[in-house]
Amino acid sequence: MAILSFPAVNAPPAPIPAAPALSEIFLPPVLDAGGMGFLMAQLTQVAGPVLWVQDRQTRRESGAPYLPGLGGQSLLLVELSRPADVLMALEDGLRCPALSAVVGEIWGDPAVLDFTATRRLAVRSEAAGIPCWLLRRGAHPNASAARNRLRIGTLPSAADPDDPASPGDPRWQVELFRCRAAPPGTWAVRHERASDRLDFADLAGDRALVETKPGLAG
Repeated sequence: MAILSFPAVNAPPAPIPAAPALSEIFLPPVLDAGGMGFLMAQLTQVAGPVLWVQDRQTRRESGAPYLPGLGGQSLLLVELSRPADVLMALEDGLRCPALSAVVGEIWGDPAVLDFTATRRLAVRSEAAGIPCWLLRRGAHPNASAARNRLRIGTLPSAADPDDPASPGDPRWQVELFRCRAAPPGTWAVRHERASDRLDFADLAGDRALVETKPGLAG
């Protein structure tokens, strides 16, 4: 379910830990689709259904996930009015062993999304072995118990080897700014569609850091 594969025994450590946990993705431009695209690239090959819960403001401002982008993955899409209801639905989802992942989208910095709420999600995620992701639009990185916290934006796509005028593999800028199990860093991440994997390249030196098969990194 959470797959990070290494090309060699002495490969460098994975930039984002693979253990199921609570992770937060912050989208600096609130309507940038980079964070959602990065997450959906990881969800395409999980074994079971994914619960995806949005609050009403998120649905109004940014729309719903593009279901064909999940490649036939079973997606249980729920829209709720209040952030408190979203948090309750996420906790309920983490009690369901039939789910492979739980995703919540919450707009802004509602008071109910405090350290206590994130700690409840983190504890339930790790106890159940089910990754939980929070997509945060128009939000600030306030106090949180999330094990991994990322900022993700869109980069220009890679060149298409067959047609230079066409977009190639999608690319994102991923900043891991807080993590309990790995050092922070910033990478250009590319989803190689031909081999169906994610490649991380250190932006500082533009060298390949680690290759991942799509799963749930964190």
